[in-house]
Amino acid sequence: MSATAPNASSEAPHLRRVLGRGDLVLLFVVAVVNLNIVPVVAGGGPVMLWLWLLALLLFFWPQGVAVIEFSGRYPGEGGVYLWAKEQFGAWHGFVSGWCYWTNNVFYVPTVLLYLVGISVYVAGPQAAALANDRIFALCFSMGLLWLLVALNIRGLGVGKWVNNLGGIGTAITGIALIGLGILVWRMQGTGFHAADFAVKAADWQLVSSFGVICFGLVGLELGSVMGDEIRDPRRTVPSAVIWGGVLSAVLYVGATFAVLIAVPRIDIGVMQGILQAITKMAEITKLGWIVSPLALVLSVSIAGIASAWLAGSARIPFVAGLDRYLPAALGRLHPRFDTPHVALMVHATLCTIFVAMSFVGATVKEAYVTLLDLAVVLQLVPFLYIYAGLIRIAVKGTREGGHYSSGVLWLAGLTGLLTTSLGMVVAFVPSRQIESVWLFELKMLLGCAFFLGVAGFFFWVYAGRKAQENLIATGAKSSSPGGII
Repeated sequence: MSATAPNASSEAPHLRRVLGRGDLVLLFVVAVVNLNIVPVVAGGGPVMLWLWLLALLLFFWPQGVAVIEFSGRYPGEGGVYLWAKEQFGAWHGFVSGWCYWTNNVFYVPTVLLYLVGISVYVAGPQAAALANDRIFALCFSMGLLWLLVALNIRGLGVGKWVNNLGGIGTAITGIALIGLGILVWRMQGTGFHAADFAVKAADWQLVSSFGVICFGLVGLELGSVMGDEIRDPRRTVPSAVIWGGVLSAVLYVGATFAVLIAVPRIDIGVMQGILQAITKMAEITKLGWIVSPLALVLSVSIAGIASAWLAGSARIPFVAGLDRYLPAALGRLHPRFDTPHVALMVHATLCTIFVAMSFVGATVKEAYVTLLDLAVVLQLVPFLYIYAGLIRIAVKGTREGGHYSSGVLWLAGLTGLLTTSLGMVVAFVPSRQIESVWLFELKMLLGCAFFLGVAGFFFWVYAGRKAQENLIATGAKSSSPGGII
């Protein structure tokens, strides 16, 4: 729902359109290219490159088609929430938006934990031990979280620069990593053999990485969640999606290959794998001075990722608040900055709680991996609606406001729906980093059940209140002197 849609209040708040094409391209890069997942994927070895290619073809391309199609048909604020609501009704829109929002309650903390592991390299190798210090990790991540909240409350016109710097930092880090990989390749080769790329080299534990890969390719829809804050969205979004998508694909595949060149897969750490690879390649190429500057740039990149997803996902409860399916306070804008400050603060508060809880009974490494897998499941739920929506449009054959033919929508919808379903299922397969399988599965099942159950509760309560208020309003209008009797 747009913040200014007809079924909103006549005094619905108006958001400022501050995002241009360049802002969107950088937003897509920083939102999609989350280099923190590269070590998790690269730990599976060279065979994982095939999974990247499959995910790009079967999940990422359909995602680009869906974003361009839906942003043309429904350009308002809310993105995945609005799209599912228009296609399948209020309940499905709420579930789609709820999962998109609440997954970030887990995902933003994973980004913050990853930033802890990277930022210590700025001070040099002697500070690396701080990455596993729980007190340091908690304090550092919480301080950054609330700083980002303050910047985004100040306005997306300010907050977007954190996102833009993050996108630039992601591109610089990815290009530097790929460049170092090429230098090492020319100096000493890769050490790979043809058998390393054979599918038979994979084992059952590696299939969980496919869900992580699909999760890592999510983000092209984030701009449309802020649809009422984009300048001329019908013209701006399509070209930004294409440029952002191509850059993201190149950086992901190149970074994974570079990490595999530099670090044996059994030695790749999920928290510091990127810096491990950079450090080793810098030693080989006699460019040791580059490690600390790149650690700083990568830290800026990760801060941009956290800011982008914090700001974007907070728009979902904001729009749901306007729609009265969540407390109306979530739909308020700051009186001075015109930003959804209540939604931002509520989101950050939940992130704070779950960062603290993630350290219970687990190491920092296990907490990171478990949060990431739970976020995968919740994040992919809206994409079931997105791809099913493409199929529904293809069946109807309506072209008004759309960009693609029914054949393209059928192909994108079917491949995306099947790939998303597979990605959600394999997220429940524990990876090598998990030490207690039963505890991992318990956290996954309880986490999913809890958040879906809470979604049902809120919708049942607030949909009932909304229906009652509408009934009262209708009765009052009919009994008024100017009403219909």
